[in-house]
Amino acid sequence: MIPPNASLVKYDNPVLVSRNTDKKTPRARALKVSPGPSQAAGPVPNPPGKQKLSPVDAKAAQQTDEILNSILPPREWQESGQLWVQQVSSTPATRLDVVNLQEELDRRLQQRQARETGICPVRRELYSQCFDELIRQVTINCAERGLLLLRVRDEIRMTIAAYQTLYESSVAFGMRKALWAEQGKADMEKKISDLEEEKRDLEKQVNELKGKCDQIEKRAQEQRMVEEKKHTEEMQFLKRTNQQLKTQLEGIIAPKK
Repeated sequence: MIPPNASLVKYDNPVLVSRNTDKKTPRARALKVSPGPSQAAGPVPNPPGKQKLSPVDAKAAQQTDEILNSILPPREWQESGQLWVQQVSSTPATRLDVVNLQEELDRRLQQRQARETGICPVRRELYSQCFDELIRQVTINCAERGLLLLRVRDEIRMTIAAYQTLYESSVAFGMRKALWAEQGKADMEKKISDLEEEKRDLEKQVNELKGKCDQIEKRAQEQRMVEEKKHTEEMQFLKRTNQQLKTQLEGIIAPKK
């Protein structure tokens, strides 16, 4: 593992944690803690200008440290086979610390080229670190207020996670719909092509049937004209025959008178 990246949250100096390898059983290994390079070995003297805390104040400070560790767990990493632990700082923040925090936030936003609007993971990460630092500062002065801010932070994260899950499911649903639409489009295009081909075949059949109908009507008309001509000729022949018979009949009857 590599050391954690720099965070806007204020941490104490890292502490080296080395394992005691005298015992072979892993469960029997004891953790041996040695201070980092910036910390001196032995008891830490009280800072100048500060008095020794009373038992009540010491207990309150210990509870505050426990709350801070529960809100912002210590960071751990390995370097050169050695385990380092870094706990969140329990030093109260001053007005200058808040101003420096704001300037550092603006500097990192500009340095990492975070977007000013829209969805930006970099901006979200930096603002999350800034909010954690504010929770740390508030918790040192008032643990209850810090725990309430922790609830607000967790609710915001849960809401963002829900929106992210909804967004991812919506994107997946949209992709499935797009794939189905693309597949349906291909099927529809094939169906349209088949229907157009069927339409051309039906139009061809219609044209053929129209040609046959025209031919049938033409033959029927020609046959009708032939039959009418034949009928007219027969009528004329019958009329002439009738006239001849009538004339002969009159010629036969006339002399008897």
